[in-house]
Amino acid sequence: MKARIAAEDMRTATETPSSRATGTATARGVDCISDHARREEAAVTKVIDGDTIEVDEGGVPFRVRYVGMDAPELAGEPMAAESLAANRKLVEGKRIVMIRDQSEADRYGRLLRFVFAGDTFVNDELVRLGMARATPFPPDLSCQAEFAAAQSEALQAGRGLWTIVLSLTPPDGGGACAGGCVTPPAGCRIKGNINSSGEKIFHVPGGKFYDNTLIEPEKGERWFCTEAEAVDAGWRKSKQ
Repeated sequence: MKARIAAEDMRTATETPSSRATGTATARGVDCISDHARREEAAVTKVIDGDTIEVDEGGVPFRVRYVGMDAPELAGEPMAAESLAANRKLVEGKRIVMIRDQSEADRYGRLLRFVFAGDTFVNDELVRLGMARATPFPPDLSCQAEFAAAQSEALQAGRGLWTIVLSLTPPDGGGACAGGCVTPPAGCRIKGNINSSGEKIFHVPGGKFYDNTLIEPEKGERWFCTEAEAVDAGWRKSKQ
């Protein structure tokens, strides 16, 4: 199956009458999704990983990427196999309902969708199980508050990814975030990021890259309350 699908092909496939959900309560009653949003039905033919599936929609194959969350990559990330298994349990071999937020597809040609299997909001459930991280991908942000709440629940319960994260939490060195925090105390907003070269760089509110920086504690990234804490822990300040 081709990874990239022409936009015109997408429109043709998703607008056929056979592809629309018909008279079902599935995927309704979720506050962040309009009851009037277009629903498309499809059959899951393959589960790729924890956030990507292949479907058959009206006889046309598509690859679908769940929006609002990000699962571990199979190439070596912790919990990747468990995330894949959880996704399979939720959707494999089932008919699903897909709902678009703002974007039609990503640069790889994958449809970007909220996905429901029966009454289960799959994107949200995988985050709630600790099998994926709540990850904003603008402009598809309608359910991000719900995903953040699901992640908080998973973290507090120590589920999935967060079992690993909690085990990595450094002992308190006396400061509010001495050594770095997995989740920031109130008012602690400095982001300790690790770039692709392994360099530890912290970002402060108002910095050029602050808003787009996502902290992934299972990769060793941390929150700090003060610049001094970050420097003492081995991070340097971003130059922008």
